[in-house]
Amino acid sequence: MTSEQEVFVHRFVPAEGNTTSMTLLLLHGTGGDENDLLPLGAMLAPGAALLSPRGRVSENGAARFFRRLSEGVFDEADLKFRATELADFIERAVARYGLDKDNIVAVGYSNGANIASAMMLLRPRLIRGAVLLRPMVPFVPESPPRLTDVPVFIAAGQFDPIISSEETEKLIALLRAAGADVSVYPVAAGHNLTSEEIERARLWLASRL
Repeated sequence: MTSEQEVFVHRFVPAEGNTTSMTLLLLHGTGGDENDLLPLGAMLAPGAALLSPRGRVSENGAARFFRRLSEGVFDEADLKFRATELADFIERAVARYGLDKDNIVAVGYSNGANIASAMMLLRPRLIRGAVLLRPMVPFVPESPPRLTDVPVFIAAGQFDPIISSEETEKLIALLRAAGADVSVYPVAAGHNLTSEEIERARLWLASRL
């Protein structure tokens, strides 16, 4: 890998067979890395290509995709810069690995879900759809982008101590105002993921994308 191409440490798993041209963009949560969501990706879309970058920001040694000022308070300038940086990396990866640029689906957990949402707001044509697990509003754009009929699955923990239901509702409203087709799955859980919502996300992916 050249230094120009390798802006992000990442893992790439090629698609198996010719069953799908989908690539899952796997975006980990705080403290994760490029390996964390590979098993989840394989469960959600068996046979799909997997592209899993590691966040480039360190918070006390924990990898993140962008800086935050405190819990739930984001450094908006850094967030926008990092989202653009990640979007540029994805475009290079599409060319490098011969991926279908029109079939990139983001799967993000927590911090990864937030950077995925930010990319959708800043570069709306980059992502075909998204599975957002424990997301919140990354920032509020001056005017909503055009996300007409872009399918989005949001899984929200009803007892999440980090992300309130109000935050989730704000994101849902923001994406719907941009035209996205948002499906919401509330789960009786906290911030951790459950097998129940993973199965729901798998079924949603199979039916929608």
